[in-house]
Amino acid sequence: MSISIDDDLFDSRTTSTTSFPKSKLVNLIKHHVYHTSNTMMIGLKLKDRCKTTQVHALNNPSESNTTVKSNPLLTINSILSNTCEDQQVKFPTLGDSTEILFDGFPTSDVFEPPIEFFLKNVDFVATIADLYRRIETCCESNKCLMFVEQYALLCSLGDSKLLRRCLQSARQHAVDPVSKVVVSAWLRYERREDELVGVSGFDCVGRVLECPKAALVDGNGECSTSEEVESVCFCIENEDIYCVRDRIASLSTPLRAMLYGKFAESRKDKIDFSYIGITAKGMSAVELFSRTRRFGCSSPKVVLEVLSFANRFCCEEMKSACDVYLASFVCSLEDALVLIDYGIEEGANLLFASCLQVLLRELPSALNNPKVMGIFCSSEARERLAVAGNASFLLYYFLSQVAIEEKTTSDVILMLLQNLRECAVERWQKALALHQLGCVSLERNEYKDAEWYFDAAAENGHVYSLAGVARIKYKQGQRFSAFEILNRLISDYGGIGWMYQERSLYSVGRKKILDLNEASKLDPTLSFPYKYRAVTMAEENEVEDAILEINKIIRFKLSPDCLELRAWFFMALKDYDAALRDIRALLTLEPDYKLFHRKVRGDHLVDLLNQLVQQWSPADCWLQLYDRWSSIDDIGSLAVIHQMLVNDPGKSLLLFRQSLLLLRLNCQKAAMRSLRLARNHASSEYERLVYEGWILYDTGHREEALSKAEKSISIQRSFEAFFLKAYTLADTTLDPDASSYVIQLLKDALKCPSDGLRKGQALNNLGSIYVDCGKLDLAADCYINALDIKHTRAHQGLARVYYLKNEKKAAFEEMTKLIEKAPKNASAYEKRSEYGERDMANNDLSTATQLDPLRTYPYRYRAAVLMDDQRESEAVDELNKAISFKPDLQMLHLRSAFHESMGDVVTALIDCEAALCLDPNHKDTLDLYSRTRGEANNLQK
Repeated sequence: MSISIDDDLFDSRTTSTTSFPKSKLVNLIKHHVYHTSNTMMIGLKLKDRCKTTQVHALNNPSESNTTVKSNPLLTINSILSNTCEDQQVKFPTLGDSTEILFDGFPTSDVFEPPIEFFLKNVDFVATIADLYRRIETCCESNKCLMFVEQYALLCSLGDSKLLRRCLQSARQHAVDPVSKVVVSAWLRYERREDELVGVSGFDCVGRVLECPKAALVDGNGECSTSEEVESVCFCIENEDIYCVRDRIASLSTPLRAMLYGKFAESRKDKIDFSYIGITAKGMSAVELFSRTRRFGCSSPKVVLEVLSFANRFCCEEMKSACDVYLASFVCSLEDALVLIDYGIEEGANLLFASCLQVLLRELPSALNNPKVMGIFCSSEARERLAVAGNASFLLYYFLSQVAIEEKTTSDVILMLLQNLRECAVERWQKALALHQLGCVSLERNEYKDAEWYFDAAAENGHVYSLAGVARIKYKQGQRFSAFEILNRLISDYGGIGWMYQERSLYSVGRKKILDLNEASKLDPTLSFPYKYRAVTMAEENEVEDAILEINKIIRFKLSPDCLELRAWFFMALKDYDAALRDIRALLTLEPDYKLFHRKVRGDHLVDLLNQLVQQWSPADCWLQLYDRWSSIDDIGSLAVIHQMLVNDPGKSLLLFRQSLLLLRLNCQKAAMRSLRLARNHASSEYERLVYEGWILYDTGHREEALSKAEKSISIQRSFEAFFLKAYTLADTTLDPDASSYVIQLLKDALKCPSDGLRKGQALNNLGSIYVDCGKLDLAADCYINALDIKHTRAHQGLARVYYLKNEKKAAFEEMTKLIEKAPKNASAYEKRSEYGERDMANNDLSTATQLDPLRTYPYRYRAAVLMDDQRESEAVDELNKAISFKPDLQMLHLRSAFHESMGDVVTALIDCEAALCLDPNHKDTLDLYSRTRGEANNLQK
């Protein structure tokens, strides 16, 4: 039982128009921009403007030697742009608006996709299969970096949960304190969206692998109590410190040699230590430690003296104790900045790790602190860290990734990546550092450096970096050279989506479109081809078709840039309601998103558009939300909730609903942010506990989530608390007793006050449990009741009931009702395929794939049918299509089974290993792997 991750439905209604009309929005934007920025640009075609990190514009090759500043995503601001940012603003008259709208409309000759910062392997499956083998056979001390390599390789998949699992494995196998601190900080940074108000930065909230204390290893020990025999006095600036000679001698071999060897001090009862570099208080602390192995109430300043003394006389045990003692005093940024130098100079790794822990906790703001960056950025700083053994690829990898997220053109990121390169040892590490240096240099328009870095990365085995070389050739006016580079890649490595996408930049006319179409065919997740085709259509005044084109990717891959582009198209059609919907949805994904050359906040554009649409009262908003939620219009629902939150920003219930929609749209990061805000704005403890429970559940802490639900119920019986407990318990294989308990919990939830939106979900889930228990009539009642309150997804459950009653035709008709209400819902077609004849099923699955190519069931079904028809090669090819852009665990497992049945055990092993790299605990794949390895071993005998 789970939240359905179905694709959203989109309003394909467009306004019939063949030209760009004059618009009141132009005047509103003019007025707003004039009063918010005196550097806004007006009336210039995008090809004469600058680049952005969101949607990239190509430079004219003849202008490749000029420095080009970054510019923003294509938005309505191109209606108004006319000069570069450093030129005087001059607004046109209202009579010019039609001409300006057309002249400033996004033009296809300025688009370019970004060169991605992460590693892209031309044979991804073989690469991760090899990595799995190496992880399984490497020694424990190397496993941490192996899992970091796994993280680097899997970044291209964009699966945040999978990447988090890689970091958790790296932390689990980290050995030294610095590595533990870095990976723990990385884990906390990656989940910063779900940090909770009132929770200390040092509180791991049940997450042991992120626990700051667990990352710092305590080296304290207790000493034995032996009889004190002979004393010795150390004189320091007229103060005498009496010590037990044997105890001081036991601290290190040099001290024992001094006190018992052939040195003059061995015959003295009083030894002058005035010039050793320690004060009387420091020597007293040494004396105390020699007897008790503790420092008592000594101040950090005194223990720093002891640390220096310990290094001078090679007192390893005392040094370790100083390290632990001082590390416990590091609490604030100021403490860390003062003590980290001592940690580096004195080789106190635990102290350094403790200071590092505090500094990393301050990311990303610490990147703007000159003192912090002075510790890491320069080559001298790296060398200083290296001497102390604290400069690591892992540390600089984390720092550089944080810096890249903040600003890709800063000097800081360049210095961090240079240090990353210096720390790189293995080939993949060098390739990553060099490729990212190339990307940053390209963003900074430093083409000579960028080309060198990309070439070097390619020499280290990263073929994708050659796309960067080609891009630079093109920017320097060498279009044919760029085209030839991509031709060679396609010839050498076969068809890969990004290769055709990149070659399209250097093609013209029909060849460009053919390359883009081939790119979409090979990898439908690439957004650039859709955007390019949409803008091309808009240039031909086919704005309705442009919207339909951009809808194709928005349906299954929601992103701010595509939403903004679609909003632009709607504004061109004067459909301001639809434009406002998309901008509100965009701001739900990225609340700080800026338009108009990243100078105008998105909520300001919302205010402008609000003046052109009908206003809704709070009651109207609830009605709109109910209708859109019921019709599975998730983007429309997001927009309504965004509007409601503007009027009531602390409404935790709305924030929770927002998180559910975002999860359904596969926007995990934004969903966790909304859920965290819901928890932080909760007006009661029982409500706060529910949201904390969902946060724990969504991050894999099931038992803790259950505990939160039970505690909430003990305070107040509420729908959400019972629903959370039932949902958490149902996320396992239920026996009859457990099923009965979950059923009762859902019934208890339905007795509590709530609205139809949530009660429909509860009825739907209750029906699912009844189906699993074989109580089909009760299940049907639940689904019918859910449909009565417009929970549209219940059609799917009711269809299942009909099918289990051998009423296949009724099941098919029930799913048809869902499709009539949600004609762009890929899941509905996929489910209906289970109830139709083979030809109808194939048609439905083809439609599902067209609407959402990321759904894997249609590929697996078609492959299984081909395999049953003994068309083995075609079956494998069907899986190959999807695996090439979505190497899914189930598809890899199925393809491995196909290869095994065909007698190709070597290829079967590779697919098994790749699947296990994605999930090392997948039982069916482990069984298949074991069996296939046995067959491979028999063949070798």
